[in-house]
Amino acid sequence: MKMPKAQQLPSGSWRIQIAVDGKRIGITEPTELDAIEKAASILKGTAQYNKDPLSITLEEAYKRYIESKDSVLAPSIVAEYKRMQKNDLQKLMKSPLRTITQEKVQREINSMAKEKSPKYVRNIHGLLCSVLKEYHPSLILRTTLPQKIKCEAKIPDKTEIQRMLQFVKGTTVELPVYLSIWLGLRSSEIQGLRWDAYTGDTITIKEAVVMVDRQPVSKGTKTYSSKRTLTVPPYIQKLIESQPRTSEYIVTQTLDHIYKRFSKLCKENGLQHFRFHDLRHANASVMLAHRYTG
Repeated sequence: MKMPKAQQLPSGSWRIQIAVDGKRIGITEPTELDAIEKAASILKGTAQYNKDPLSITLEEAYKRYIESKDSVLAPSIVAEYKRMQKNDLQKLMKSPLRTITQEKVQREINSMAKEKSPKYVRNIHGLLCSVLKEYHPSLILRTTLPQKIKCEAKIPDKTEIQRMLQFVKGTTVELPVYLSIWLGLRSSEIQGLRWDAYTGDTITIKEAVVMVDRQPVSKGTKTYSSKRTLTVPPYIQKLIESQPRTSEYIVTQTLDHIYKRFSKLCKENGLQHFRFHDLRHANASVMLAHRYTG
């Protein structure tokens, strides 16, 4: 089989497209050689699969499944799938598909449930089911999974919001906290705010930035309705305009910095732990901020 030619992208990476089971998939790697070698490896696995579909390992099936989805799924989801393939169900990954049984899967799930949260275990099992449905459809899993645990979001009350707005004043997380509490922005939307989306009176939410393998990756908003234009109160305008224009993004702190700094401030000021994500659910009490915006 003749290998398609790799093409260099504007970013400097190399991309090659191959056909797998009648589907076109794209492979992007830092160098031309890496792209060609990866494509060759996938095609070799495909030839083996076509000869004996159940001879490929679970690991190979995962890789093929992820490759076939990388152009339609969000980069953060693809990265999470790759982490699952690399870190979880390792006792099964080197096994040919024909040797995977319900009993083996159940044992692995039982073992994971001792250390991982029910939600995480269910996510692992869900991806496994998707992979097997594609490459071993005759194996239908009926695994007993750990029961779901309902996690109630902790929403700060009026007094807690007052204290937050006091102790974040003048810190690197003051603007992110106001954007979350006052305007209801998600952390990924805060990270994705560009200067060209800000007019002074309004700001348009049209982008989100997530971390993939410790690198920021831009993506669309969570839903179509998430794209919106919001009125910016005067105090938040002042905070925005005080930010250094050293980047195309308004908020230059990483999400990791924002989370850790916010958690540390809560602890230092004797406030119970809140996830930064919990702040956007506190809009009902946001009018208290008027006391601190002068």
